Amino acid sequence: MAAGGAARIGKVASVAALGVALALTPVTLPGRARAETVAATLGAATLLADRIHMASASVLIADGSVEVFYNGARLLASRIAYDSASGVLLIEGPLWLTTSEGGGMVLLADSAELSGDMREGILRGARMVLEGELQLAANTVNRTEGRYTTLEDVVASSCQICVVNPTPLWEIRARRVTHDSVEREITYEGAQFRAMGVPLAYIPRLTTPDPGVVRKTGLLRPKLRTTSALGTGIKLPYFWTIGDSRDLTLTPYLSTSRTATLGARYRQAFDFGSLEISGAVTRDDILTDETRGYVFGDASFDLPQDFTLELTLRAVSDPAYTLDYDITDDDRLWSGALVQRVRPEQMIWARIGNTESLREGESNSTQPMQAGDLSWTQVLRPSLIGGELVLEADLGAYRRSSHLTVDGVDDADLVSDGRDALRASFDANWQRTWVLPGGIEATGLLGASADVFYVAEDAAYASRINRFAPTAAVELRWPWVRSHGSVSEVIEPVAQLLWTGNDGQSAPNEDSELIEFDEGNLFALSRYAGKDARETGLRANLGISWTREDTNGWSASALAGRVLRWDDLAQFGTDSALSGSRSDWLLSTWVKTPGGVEIRNRALFDDAFDFSHDELLLALTREKMSLTAGYLWMQASPDEGLDDPTRQLLLDASWNWSTNWAGSLGTRYDFVAERAASAEIGLSYTNECVKVDLSLSRSFASSTSVTPQTDFGLDVELVGFGSSSGGQRRSCMR
Repeated sequence: MAAGGAARIGKVASVAALGVALALTPVTLPGRARAETVAATLGAATLLADRIHMASASVLIADGSVEVFYNGARLLASRIAYDSASGVLLIEGPLWLTTSEGGGMVLLADSAELSGDMREGILRGARMVLEGELQLAANTVNRTEGRYTTLEDVVASSCQICVVNPTPLWEIRARRVTHDSVEREITYEGAQFRAMGVPLAYIPRLTTPDPGVVRKTGLLRPKLRTTSALGTGIKLPYFWTIGDSRDLTLTPYLSTSRTATLGARYRQAFDFGSLEISGAVTRDDILTDETRGYVFGDASFDLPQDFTLELTLRAVSDPAYTLDYDITDDDRLWSGALVQRVRPEQMIWARIGNTESLREGESNSTQPMQAGDLSWTQVLRPSLIGGELVLEADLGAYRRSSHLTVDGVDDADLVSDGRDALRASFDANWQRTWVLPGGIEATGLLGASADVFYVAEDAAYASRINRFAPTAAVELRWPWVRSHGSVSEVIEPVAQLLWTGNDGQSAPNEDSELIEFDEGNLFALSRYAGKDARETGLRANLGISWTREDTNGWSASALAGRVLRWDDLAQFGTDSALSGSRSDWLLSTWVKTPGGVEIRNRALFDDAFDFSHDELLLALTREKMSLTAGYLWMQASPDEGLDDPTRQLLLDASWNWSTNWAGSLGTRYDFVAERAASAEIGLSYTNECVKVDLSLSRSFASSTSVTPQTDFGLDVELVGFGSSSGGQRRSCMR
């Protein structure tokens, strides 16, 4: 064939069959059309080259930009000579061999001698690349059984190698390295670990998984942690795979303060759900001569008829353990079961469990820690009367382990320490909307609610309480819309007039003690979160909103409103923003600019502009940095569970100095206590071969069970060395 042309012979059983096929055709192929005709009639290999000829009856030679495709492998070389008598491929490089073995492997070499199916042979001056990350350079590479690749005198690293600075950030030098493409693991023999050319450790034998392996039995990356309470310690997790759907991780944790901890995590996946259980057993100097620990469990399962089941377990030996060992910041731990089904027009929800409080001064015996709820909601759209009918049935039960029928002296919360209660509720609400002349939207609502309470161990209430409340409401909305250029604006005044009957029956309130007044419930039928308490009487919810959208990136909105009552029924505490015949004013504003600046503010104040609540949030978001600052101001409201005023400043920042360096900063300052509540700073470096995370945090909270603590963490991950992918590859500077 003429120089510069291309001959293609493919689909042969092997390269040997390719030689036989050519031997049966003329030595000089008559052209590309004839070559493709031959290829279509033969086996499963494909050869591309500038020139192909037979040097003898058994020797096939391909020259110039040679490509061979066979059984998922691809070979690039400058020249190939195949001897069908010996079944040997002699390859002149530079050559490039890629295979699908073990998730993806690339072999580069100066020359090679391989079998016809490229499963065995030797490569000289070779380099192997796994998953596009880990690179192994060797004097020679031997391939056997199409499974094992053995490298002699090896240097392994995933770091960028530059001519001006050929020393990588880290490398492993080994006498021999064997890659098993079936088990997808790498074995190093006589290995020496170096950082920036400095030897740090010698390991006689080391086995690691391929870079792309997700689950593999073995030692995971160690973690270093230093705290003021525990001293300097190290975690050494060991991971076991138990089949395709289960695994177990054991994590010993040793520190300089004679702290010994063994942690464990078990996970299992099912066709219909998943399970995870974690825990630890500890002996330390914080609580001497005591065994400490925790057990957490989570499970989720699919049930018939579109139901789901979620199980949660939270148990801890003492209130401070989860903070001492950085398990969780939660100070109330709930354990129980949740069953639910959600459909477009129906929701069924049931939950039962127990709460354990870790808060100082909160008793687990005098609070309703054992509770259960059952809720059913159905939406109907009756064609006869139109509109929408919502039916709700709810069952709630609460139990205290104490048996006192009056309030004790320990908590003095004016609630019987042993009160148990069961409530059954039913709600029916129908509403329909009409559009009146001028674009006014009018909505009418009729509803009724019925509750039955059974109360035990509380001298302040009867054993059974019946409560019924009808509701009628009308709402008017009048949106005004204006568009000019790239700007559109909407002003919408809203007026609601509501009446809910009050039969005078007083019932215990367990689920509606915390009350919020914000833009989310300004136009709600009731500001109470649950069903134990309901907002009653004749009242008006009034408000006006303004929204502005600009296609150039500007956005803004504002909402102002309040609640007016015909009579003050003393449903809310005197310190509440909803107390009296006129509530506080609610003012919510939001502004966002094209430059990434966002400002949010929500305030509650009375007619004299005395503020009871103000929340300010400032945020700046750019391509390489973000900054969030917030200030929360709340006056004390003992009736709503807030005994002390709140004055807190929040600051969070993160930034990327470059493609490799990133940092973060966060703090919370309490102006009432005149001290910082928490502070943390983080620094990370990521490139193509290493990830380094450095963190420092300080918790200033103090109590009889929890002491202030400083936590220092260092996490180093070698990319390609049994880990995930790294960051952007560095550039070589001259």
